[in-house]
Amino acid sequence: MTRKVADCRKYPSVSNCTLTISGEEDEVVRAAAEHAVSVHEHTDSPELREQVRASLEDEKVAV
Repeated sequence: MTRKVADCRKYPSVSNCTLTISGEEDEVVRAAAEHAVSVHEHTDSPELREQVRASLEDEKVAV
């Protein structure tokens, strides 16, 4: 299974967040949604989780 990555550096934020989360897709969606709520003051919702899921990228494996 390909690991997924959510990277805050790709999105502008007041805090200039640099957090990167990687893992299995459902783990990353859950962790990134929790992070978005606790750090970026978003509201947890199905829409937020779908936006997170849509923004995920495959993890690039170092060779």
